[in-house]
Amino acid sequence: MLVIPAIDLADGRCVRLYEGARDSTRTVAEDPVAVARAFVEAGAERIHVVDLDGAFDGRPKNLDVIRSIVDAVEVDVEVGGGLRNAAAVEALFEAGVRFAMIGTMIVKAPDDFSALCAAHPGRILAGIDGRDGFVRTEGWTEASDRTVLDVAKFVADAGAAGIITTDIARDGTGKGVNVQATVDLASAVSIPVYASGGVKSIEDVDALLPTNVAGVVVGRAIYDGDLDLRAAIQRTR
Repeated sequence: MLVIPAIDLADGRCVRLYEGARDSTRTVAEDPVAVARAFVEAGAERIHVVDLDGAFDGRPKNLDVIRSIVDAVEVDVEVGGGLRNAAAVEALFEAGVRFAMIGTMIVKAPDDFSALCAAHPGRILAGIDGRDGFVRTEGWTEASDRTVLDVAKFVADAGAAGIITTDIARDGTGKGVNVQATVDLASAVSIPVYASGGVKSIEDVDALLPTNVAGVVVGRAIYDGDLDLRAAIQRTR
């Protein structure tokens, strides 16, 4: 199981949000490149990056910083936030990003999402972010009538390389990862599913280890010192 450390970008800095709310922004590091290097030093094999400005504004806003992160490390970098069209995805790939994580497009332009999966096999991840079982879009600001399970089955059929599923009510809270919901989702589809949102300690990693979940994205717990990234990665190996 992969332990994937997260970098959330706002105005070029590393920040954390509480339940995805923009007005809860808290700066946790000024230099995202230094943070990325530290993650790799700790053993990370992949880094998760979200352009929060892009997610809220509908178009990528931190591409230069993302490019600097990619140039600084020799591991895969996955990026989401503001990817509403093919041009935005292509720009990320040209910057050296390995995986593009798409959310809003799945619900609002499903044909375009399917086309991207076909054009970039193995490189498109579906970001399925839910609250109370229903998917939210536009940087989690808009509710939809699509269930997480329904959308997961669609992206699997469309050819997505994997699913990163976030329980919004837990994200950035340290309440603990929603293990059962993630396991249930992973059991319902044939592509890898990664847990995100709420990880508070090594106990969450231990709870996911014996399951069918392919990995877990960790943010706040690392920055707050509640989870030792190196120890967590070693545990999964």
